[in-house]
Amino acid sequence: MTEQLKKLTGKNKNDYESAAADLVNIPDVELFKELVENDGFLFDFVKQNTAERISNAVNETNYKNLLAFLKYYSPSYEDVIVSSLVKYADEDLTDIMLEKFENGNVDEKTYAAKYFTYIQDPLAFNCLKNYAYSDNEFLAHNCAAALGACNDTEAYNQALEKLKSSDDFEQLSAVKFLVSYGDKNAVSNILEAMKNSAMAENIAGEIPYLISIFELLDERYVDGLLVLNNIINGLGEIFPLSVVFDYELFDVFERLIHNFNDSKAAIVILNAKEKFDILTENDEYLFDEDKDTKNEVQDIKKLLKSVNKKELEKYVVEELNENSPFVFTALEFATDVFAVKELLKSNNQTLILKTVEVLKSLDALDETAKTVALLKVTDINIKAIIRSL
Repeated sequence: MTEQLKKLTGKNKNDYESAAADLVNIPDVELFKELVENDGFLFDFVKQNTAERISNAVNETNYKNLLAFLKYYSPSYEDVIVSSLVKYADEDLTDIMLEKFENGNVDEKTYAAKYFTYIQDPLAFNCLKNYAYSDNEFLAHNCAAALGACNDTEAYNQALEKLKSSDDFEQLSAVKFLVSYGDKNAVSNILEAMKNSAMAENIAGEIPYLISIFELLDERYVDGLLVLNNIINGLGEIFPLSVVFDYELFDVFERLIHNFNDSKAAIVILNAKEKFDILTENDEYLFDEDKDTKNEVQDIKKLLKSVNKKELEKYVVEELNENSPFVFTALEFATDVFAVKELLKSNNQTLILKTVEVLKSLDALDETAKTVALLKVTDINIKAIIRSL
């Protein structure tokens, strides 16, 4: 870290004010590039302070100097740069941003897309639509958010159609677009896609950025529990553990624990108890997380530990039916062999396979159960797995 960056991010007021002024007035592109490259090594509060210092150094005479920084994108400084440009925006600046959007590098396009969230120029629409499904998540997000700010119904309806795709990745890209677009009317469509997707956890992880889990629980209780359950399944595998803050999981679990009186909530709490035990039993999951995340995960584990597991397990049998969206999770905690065997009557072949595996783990997979399963199943791959058991 150079001396100038230490000053810019440090605690000495004279140093950081002088460094911020030099950064903007020169403009010191190399210093800004170094700042962006150190994103992963600086605490959030340091980055927030630095952004505020940059903002304080910008005025009507030097704001165009910020254009020199657009080749180096950082979500930490996106708001200060774009909001400063928007504050002094005129036709000339908008033309420059259009040129960046059309011909700039990916980082420049990302800043430009954010700019057009506030400056709604019809000339930017083609670029916004072209990059709304970019592989770069920041560019895609900014484009979708800008189209949402413009209330572009054509792009919105196209995303709803993409949700119906048989391609799971196509579906997920549509979900991300709709979440960034920001219209809660899409929640029902997204939930339906989640229920029928092989990437249910990935989709569930996007939903709270459009509507909070608390709102879902208030408005669509069972769907809210299902989203939460899928998120639990994805923790540590699909999502970094830092999302416990984004999803407000401590508060969500606290509410569930203090208010639940139904089998679906019991299954979700059971699943959470087991997941947080796994996440904390060794350093594999927590090793790379910061101190705040580690503490939050431990606090959630402590909260979940306060619930009597045996009381929760009394509810498991109620969810052992093929029409329950929680049946696969309930099977993880099932001990009633008769109730489990009843699931062999299902027409869901994946559920039959899971049932056979659970019976095996309970040492209750007799030849009769195995024969029933094989007679019900037509998928040759599932048949082979069952035979191998």
